[in-house]
Amino acid sequence: MARFAYHLFPYLSDNYGVLIHDPESGATAAIDAGDGGAVLAALEEKGWNLTDLWITHHHADHTDGVSLVKEKTGCTVTGPKGKSSAIAGIDREVGEGDTFGFAGAEVRVIETPGHTLDMINFHLPSEGVVFTGDTLFALGCGRVFEGDFAMMWDSLSKLMKLPADTVIYSSHEYTLANAKFALSVDPDNPALKARAAKFEAMRADGKPTVPSTLAEELATNPFLRAADSGIRAHLGMEGESDAAVFAEIRSRKDNF
Repeated sequence: MARFAYHLFPYLSDNYGVLIHDPESGATAAIDAGDGGAVLAALEEKGWNLTDLWITHHHADHTDGVSLVKEKTGCTVTGPKGKSSAIAGIDREVGEGDTFGFAGAEVRVIETPGHTLDMINFHLPSEGVVFTGDTLFALGCGRVFEGDFAMMWDSLSKLMKLPADTVIYSSHEYTLANAKFALSVDPDNPALKARAAKFEAMRADGKPTVPSTLAEELATNPFLRAADSGIRAHLGMEGESDAAVFAEIRSRKDNF
């Protein structure tokens, strides 16, 4: 049973931030700070005091507000070891296999390079929650900028091994565009068709499509389904490796 409360909030054009709050101790963490004002406004709305800020990667839409948030709250900033551009304000650098505590819960760090070389995800096993940054989205995955397709496939494969009921908080509202592409490479998947229709209705009502579950992504997200026979047949890649099929899917998305 989840101990913590979660508050998802939008910022910039299509980003999401998340606050994680422990009602018992009052500890509160935020995922990324691309807009410091948005983080502070979310904290004020909930009446929570920020103790921790967890940064997934160095891109500006995830880091531009770090200094403001740190200055206003005195929070401890945890972020990736410097494998890309330096991130100002980090107090604690973490990497693959590292763990740290938050309000008595263990937070496990999973390195998921591909989108950037410094990308990390934060997994709370006791809560059954993972914060995937720009690695894994609802029906999508991050564009590969600093790594390569094989690296991104390895990173997604790590996430695929988490328990199927894991709740995935990703960092962008890209889902409708992702659904349109997913149907182009997996057109005969009834679960995907149903999910795409559900998301259309949710967005029409102004509702976020985040979070999702790993089980939902395994059933409908083409970037996790490189082994699927239907997708392989559609692509004419029946005899290829999963990594090669993934690379073809990601390349098609880049040009979709």
